Amino acid sequence: MVSRRTIPVTGIWLAGLTSGVMALLGLDLVLVCGVLGVWIGSLFLVTSTPPENQTAKRNKRLSMSSMRELVENSSTPVLVTEKGNIAIANRSARKLLGTHIGGQDARVVFRQPAAIKLLGKKKGGQALVRGLVRRQDVWRINRQVIDEELAVIELINQNAEADVSRAHTDFVANASHELRTPLASIIGYVETLSESGENFDTPMSQKFLGTIEREAKRMQHLISDLMSLSRVEAEKHDLPDKNLELAPLVERAARDAAGAERTDWLEFELAEKPIVQGDQQQLEQVIRNLVDNAFKYGHDDTYVRVRLDNSRPGEARITVSDTGDGIPSEHVPHLTRRFYRTDPSRSRASGGTGLGLAIVKHIVERHRGRLDIQSTEGVGTRVIVRLPQVDPEAEAKDAAPAFRPTS
Repeated sequence: MVSRRTIPVTGIWLAGLTSGVMALLGLDLVLVCGVLGVWIGSLFLVTSTPPENQTAKRNKRLSMSSMRELVENSSTPVLVTEKGNIAIANRSARKLLGTHIGGQDARVVFRQPAAIKLLGKKKGGQALVRGLVRRQDVWRINRQVIDEELAVIELINQNAEADVSRAHTDFVANASHELRTPLASIIGYVETLSESGENFDTPMSQKFLGTIEREAKRMQHLISDLMSLSRVEAEKHDLPDKNLELAPLVERAARDAAGAERTDWLEFELAEKPIVQGDQQQLEQVIRNLVDNAFKYGHDDTYVRVRLDNSRPGEARITVSDTGDGIPSEHVPHLTRRFYRTDPSRSRASGGTGLGLAIVKHIVERHRGRLDIQSTEGVGTRVIVRLPQVDPEAEAKDAAPAFRPTS
């Protein structure tokens, strides 16, 4: 049965009108009726079942429109190719690859041998591509074939995994190098002493023993810093919740770092008494590392200044300053990297491990603070730690139960 909306009304009227004219002209009535029947039948035959290719095209357009709406706001770059050309590119894909990619050959868009090989496969698959947008970028391309013409391409960012892997490799290499140096010294001097017999009272023996002790302590400090850094990184997502009064903590940790022989060269300015939420051991470690660095790299017989104040409302600021040679500006952005040294020989001679500021940075980040390093050559260096303050009265007010008068 043909539905009303598919009845070719206009065609039927035209056929009837034409047949009437033919009858008026005196044509045979049987012939006229036959022409009318064939005409109307052909109209029903054409309109009742649209061509399959038209239906397929209409369905494909609807499908593509729905697919475009579905993937447009996805945070993952998604592309749909039709016969190898980009038919759909969602917002993330356009931001990554450019707004001009619509209609282009996918092979031209990617321009990577691994990606081109994947696009040429009849079945889906995945490929790892480097340098897709920037030189160090790493992306995994997932391709799923829908039919002979359509395929969906998904781009997965692998930069974070690559950075972690690279950092791990660099860390192991640097740690191995740092441990190898004192171990080689210890082994060499021990072997020399062993060959010299039992007499350790000679000046050379005493010198060797002093070197062994120094290198062993250096290795001990390095291992201790490595363990500290590992613990801080493991806890970096856990926000401390203990309220600490910062002034006595800063003064105590600074004096511990200076030791009895250097404590007279400490200069304090603890004008404020802010309270912060923090881990006491880690914050003390921050102060010890900064004060120790200031004494190591400042000039002899000059003061190390430790200041505590409020840089702005709700923020405590700790500043540790030295008077030294300063640090060239090109080195400052890299100072918090593991094992980074501006002067390796001087750092090792002073017992530095190259991990102190890396530990400080991770502790400050765990406390939702900020670390700034300012240095001027020939003048000195200032390291500033900013931490969010806590208002105990406001906390107590929030924690107190609401007062409800009894009836």
